Amino acid sequence: MKKILFLSVLAVLVFSSCQQGPVRYTQDSPEIDIVKQLISNYNNKTFDTSMYADTSKTFYNVSENPMSASEAMDYHKQTDANYSSRSFQNENSEYEMVVTDDGETWVNCWLGWKGTLAANNKEIDIPVHLTYQFVDGKIVREYGYWDPSEVVMELQKIEMEAKKAEEEMEPME
Repeated sequence: MKKILFLSVLAVLVFSSCQQGPVRYTQDSPEIDIVKQLISNYNNKTFDTSMYADTSKTFYNVSENPMSASEAMDYHKQTDANYSSRSFQNENSEYEMVVTDDGETWVNCWLGWKGTLAANNKEIDIPVHLTYQFVDGKIVREYGYWDPSEVVMELQKIEMEAKKAEEEMEPME
C-alpha cells in the first residue's frame, strides 16, 4: 500500500512538473499574423486602422506626442509623396511575440525597408524595428525605430538643387 501511495505521489509530481505554463515567447501567433497583415497593407498602400484600438498611440522615432492610428496612416500617405516606390522587404524579416512578466503582449519585428526617391530615383535601404503592444487582439501601442538620416539628407539635397536651378532661371536685373 505504501508503494502504491508513493508511486501515485511520484506520478502526480512527474505529471505536474511536465505541465508547461502559458507561452511567453513564440514566432507564431494571431498577433504576429495581424502585424504581418499590417505590413502587407503598408506595402499595398491600404491604410486600414481596424487592427488598432480606438485609443491606440503610435510613436515613430519619438518618445512624446504620439499619433492616433488615423494620424499614423495620414503620416504614411504624406511621406509617400517622396517615393516612386517603397516597401518592407520579405527577406531577413523576423517576428516574435513575447508576454512580459507583467502579462503584456508585445510583437516585435525587424525588417528591411527599401524606397526609391521620386525626385532622383535614388534607392535607399533602411533597417527598421517595429514593436506593437496588444490588448484583446487590438494594437494599443506602436513604436517604430529607424535612422532617417539618409532620406533627410537626400531630400535636403534635392531641395537645394531645385532652389539653385530656380535662382539660375530668374532674369538678371
